[in-house]
Amino acid sequence: MKKRLMKMLENRSAEMVDIRRYLHENPELSFQEEKTAQYIIDFYAGKDVEIQTNVGNGYGIIVTIKGSKPGKTIGLRADFDALPIVEETDVPFKSKNPGVMHACGHDGHTAYLLVLADCLIQLKDELSGTIKIIHQHAEESPPGGAKSIVESGLLDDLDAVYGVHLFPTHPAGVVGYRSGFAMAGRTYFKLVINGKGGHGSSPHMANDPIVAGAHFVTAIQTIISRRLNPFDVGVITIGSFDGKGAFNVIKDSVELEGDVRYMTDETQELIEKEVRRIVKGLGEEFGVNCELDYVADYPPLYNNPEIVAEVVEILRQSEEKEIKEVVEFQKFSGSEDFAYYVKRFPGTFIYVGSAPKGVENAYFNHHPKWDVDEDALLVAAKAVAEIVCSYNK
Repeated sequence: MKKRLMKMLENRSAEMVDIRRYLHENPELSFQEEKTAQYIIDFYAGKDVEIQTNVGNGYGIIVTIKGSKPGKTIGLRADFDALPIVEETDVPFKSKNPGVMHACGHDGHTAYLLVLADCLIQLKDELSGTIKIIHQHAEESPPGGAKSIVESGLLDDLDAVYGVHLFPTHPAGVVGYRSGFAMAGRTYFKLVINGKGGHGSSPHMANDPIVAGAHFVTAIQTIISRRLNPFDVGVITIGSFDGKGAFNVIKDSVELEGDVRYMTDETQELIEKEVRRIVKGLGEEFGVNCELDYVADYPPLYNNPEIVAEVVEILRQSEEKEIKEVVEFQKFSGSEDFAYYVKRFPGTFIYVGSAPKGVENAYFNHHPKWDVDEDALLVAAKAVAEIVCSYNK
């Protein structure tokens, strides 16, 4: 069966590219992917599978392929939302939706998985167990789609779950892995500091929230430098400080927004505790009123070491010419809501190199000039096919 499956994927590699280009031309933002979801649903129309739509808190789709033989149930996930980015590439299939772009490879993830799923449907009489194809909405925007899909209960029978992400850090043909904690968790926070406005010439008659805000910006960096174990990973970034006003006017309030990254739940808890302590101190020290909105949206992504070891062995033994190298990747400080799947089920997230041919220092994910080597689609399909076939015994 494996030989037949691999040949089918090779014969349909051009179709993967066509699907990816169509999706690239027609991107939709998180929680707005109505047409993309319908495109996916239409793809499965008339096929001998069970389709569940509007899964979770948006346009999530689960397609269940039941093999004719008993076996385990595994999940294969691909996301399909895009980003609020103005595309700057020169490709002929450039985004037709102004200000929206597939700049993170989700178009490629969906393209490879659609074709792989269709091939598996055609081979279902030879399959052992059940495969659940998870087409997930809204990976890019908290609260994301993964958490709600997991909480739907429709995946409770999974024995394992797998996901793939295209990365331009390596060329097509390279498949990457990382055991244990692999990608960072993420928290968003917003702090509104309310003081007392006044004339810039008479600060003693006012209570300047900008001064308190400036102190907060400096103080929270001591969490990383003085509260966090030097061997742990943590990042705190203030991305917005809205203190714009007139040069000689003390504002009534300012608003700050920030981003926190961490590699373990314990680090997240420590940072949150310290942020809240500092915010409480602002009120005491500066006499201001503080409103803190602190939301831990995506947990750290943890790849099950046993499953990672199995996948690495499977891929290194692969005879498929497209899979040229299997390498260990570094940890990424970026976040992924696939973390919710592997927090609930054993599984792993693998990386597929996608750097455009002949390009040094390819633009990284979320860049307006992001592009991929479309050969990576077949690499992704074959890598996941190898994993699926390992269950077909």
